[in-house]
Order: sequence, then C-alpha cells, then structure tokens
Amino acid sequence: MQFTYEPVDADEARRQRAIYEPFTRAVRELLDATIRTEVGAEDIAAAQASIEAVTARLRAKQLDGPFGVRFTTEGQGMSWGNPVVGVRNPMAPPLTIEHGAEKCWTEFELGAAYEGPPDHVHGGISALILDHLLGEAASAGGSTPLFTGTISLRYLRGTPLGPLRSEAWIERVDGVKTYARGFISDAEGPTVEAEGVFIKPAWARDPQ
Repeated sequence: MQFTYEPVDADEARRQRAIYEPFTRAVRELLDATIRTEVGAEDIAAAQASIEAVTARLRAKQLDGPFGVRFTTEGQGMSWGNPVVGVRNPMAPPLTIEHGAEKCWTEFELGAAYEGPPDHVHGGISALILDHLLGEAASAGGSTPLFTGTISLRYLRGTPLGPLRSEAWIERVDGVKTYARGFISDAEGPTVEAEGVFIKPAWARDPQ
C-alpha cells in the first residue's frame, strides 16, 4: 500500500526531530533494559502494566501504515522508520553516515539487542548494516535511486559487541548496475566484508 505525505520545511523537520529523537532513544534504552534486567516478578508486572498503558496512549493517534520515506521541501530525505538509520526506530543503532569524496563511513556501537553468538553481533545484523551502507555509497547518499540486486558477505571472524566502524565505496559502474564493496571492523581490523550490486529501477532510467 502506498502512502503519500506532504513534505515539511527544514524548520518543521528539526522541530519534529527534537520531539521524536529523544523519545526513540528512551525506547531504545528500554529494549536494552528488557534484555538485561534481573528484577523480580513484581517489578516486571508493574513495568509491563506501565508499558501497556504507554502503548495504548501512543495508539490513540497513529499512521495507517509504515512511516515511509519522506522528504523536506528542500529535498532532504527523512527515512525515520528505517531499521538502520531511523530517527524514530528504536531497533536502529542508529547509524550516522558520513560521506567523503570516495567512500562513506560510520562509527557506531552495538549492544545486547544485536547479539547472536555470545558477546558477538548476529550475522544478520552485520548483513543489514552492510546492505544499507553499500547502498548509501552506491547511490551517493540516496541522491540516485538504486535497489539491492545481490549482496554477498564474507565473515572473517566474529564481530564483537561494542564500538565498531563500517566503510563502503563504489568499485565500478556498468550501465544501470553499480558495484560496491565495504566492511565492518573492530579495533583489530575487518570482521565482515561485503560486495553488492545495486540496480537503477526502470522508472529512474533515462528514456531510450
């Protein structure tokens, strides 16, 4: 189902961000606390009742579907529901992606909510992050519409929970296909490498 939204100006986007970003950060802390808490049954029951009450309050007025990808009147993207960078998604670490002339990169920290093997990042989370970052590199920060065609990963060793870095860059462009590569690393070097093919959709191609 497609939803359309009226774009907002930069001031309104900043106002909304100031409201929702701290709130989402608090829910993100709740996710971590939920996994790691060792309080007793009485405290859990009380917390559950409080959470259910808050959920009901938030459900009083909500969108009919997902947040979608919105834009400001200046063309700035607002992927606030995105599971990697979303300002309003408590699942997102979230990543703040920097762009340079030849690559993009991000430094972030993953905690208990992203664990697979003990004390290590779930491999699917690594794939999620690299798919997004390679897409950012291939599309020049989203300025060119591209979709993931294929992506393959090579897990060099376990990625520990904690502070991490990821980088990605374009390897080559062949017609409607852009080939990108990247990695996730810890303090000792790369833990996961990835390569992907990103394809410009038919509706975004120049007419022949």
